[in-house]
Amino acid sequence: MKLIRPGIAAGSFALLFASGCQLPQTEPAKEEPIVIGTSSHLTSLDPAGVYDNGSWAVYNNIYQGLLAFEPGSTVPKPDAAESCTFVGSALTTYQCEMRDDLHFSNGNPLTASAVKRSFDRILRIRDPLGPAPLFANLDSVEAQGSLVTFHLATADATWPSKIATGAGSIVDPAEFPADRLREEKSASGSGPYLLSSYKEEESLTLEPNTAYKGAVTAKGVAVQVRYFETPQDVEAAWNARTVDIAYAGLPAATLAGIDPGDTDVRLSVGNSAEAHYLVLNMNSSRRPLRNVAVRRAVAALIDRGQLAGEVFKHTVTPLYSLVPQGVAGHSTAFFDRYPEADLAYAEQLLRSAGITTPVRIRLGHQAGTAAIEAGELQRQFEKGGLFRVELIEERDFTTYQKRSRKGDFDIHLFQWVPDFPDADTFVQPLVGTGNVLDNGYASAEVDHVIRDTQRFTDRGRAVKQFRAIQDTIAKDAPLIPVWHRQRQVVTRSAVLGGHRLAEDAVWRLWELRWL
Repeated sequence: MKLIRPGIAAGSFALLFASGCQLPQTEPAKEEPIVIGTSSHLTSLDPAGVYDNGSWAVYNNIYQGLLAFEPGSTVPKPDAAESCTFVGSALTTYQCEMRDDLHFSNGNPLTASAVKRSFDRILRIRDPLGPAPLFANLDSVEAQGSLVTFHLATADATWPSKIATGAGSIVDPAEFPADRLREEKSASGSGPYLLSSYKEEESLTLEPNTAYKGAVTAKGVAVQVRYFETPQDVEAAWNARTVDIAYAGLPAATLAGIDPGDTDVRLSVGNSAEAHYLVLNMNSSRRPLRNVAVRRAVAALIDRGQLAGEVFKHTVTPLYSLVPQGVAGHSTAFFDRYPEADLAYAEQLLRSAGITTPVRIRLGHQAGTAAIEAGELQRQFEKGGLFRVELIEERDFTTYQKRSRKGDFDIHLFQWVPDFPDADTFVQPLVGTGNVLDNGYASAEVDHVIRDTQRFTDRGRAVKQFRAIQDTIAKDAPLIPVWHRQRQVVTRSAVLGGHRLAEDAVWRLWELRWL
């Protein structure tokens, strides 16, 4: 899904998968909110202006979509919709029938017209940091009575999954302007939770929405989310016992050193694979990485094993393709094409292309663990004198995104959380024309094969095409896969349901309970 602020959560705890483990209460339930500490921030309350993990985690709770994913499911089910289906066999028309009598928390009706308006404004505003690239295939949206109809430019079997993401959040037309982003720090949604308070960059508090009507049947408890700049700051709050859950939080070294016998800790491990890449800026002919030989040399110098072991204490796994291991369509394209940490090979690439060394590059990164990773990459790239690397740290996440798009970095560290359980989420938004990276890469060949993958309702039939795309990306090297990991969440023993936050990209806060 989405961009994610840097942070690592993995380690050698005794694992507890808490499914079905709620115990009878022997005393009245606690009334204070469950507190989550995270370095993955809410950057905006307007779904048209963000495409990041921290914001979508909140959207899953305060807004409603037509469809929603249940835990472990690859097919979304109706939420604000009563039913949804493709019309005909061409996979270019998708229609949803709305539930009756839906309302936003301010009392305004949630209608098919509100759905159309929510999608129209994303495409009209087309904010550089927004989710418009996810809807690149959308021609138009029609609202008639209780029906919403999506007209797609080409066949797309993944369309139901795309509108089940945070990008498909339905907002109130009375609050959200049609042609610009909303700046207010409040919002009326129709999801399982109400936003009762929000202090930007500090915290927010969510209360259960008793008027909610949709796919979620569980009734949650109050939750407070506290935001921290780095995993080290989350660690400090965890040690001070001011947070009950660490999400996108604790540093790798800390996790690896915790006593497995600690009965006050639960570690939940999900199936969703977060991927980490280096994005290479190709936007100008004056950029050194405009030359494919330079990009290939960078790919040949990376020592993923060193990064995984020394920086992340074996809490991540080396990645050699766009699509992570465990996702249908995964390959080892970069492993097959490039030797690992091979100075002689990289030197030969540059010499054959007539490139003068050292090649000077600017490497952008954020604070915390990302800064340690960037330092190790600098050491690897500068070995042998082929590159001279200037490290540029940007602590603010939104500013980091803007600077990346502006071209302040030649290479920048980039983490991606899957939007939905399909290889398409690691391909179309990252390397399709108009992608979220905005790094100057476009390929008619890749676009053609992406469209080919989207015509299969049996997603297993698209594996061959996904692997062909990854072969092309390894050859062109517009971005380089480095590592991936499973989502991991740490909770105190008094909290149940933490495993639901680890399962995939959806924050199911309504599953949290006090023991």
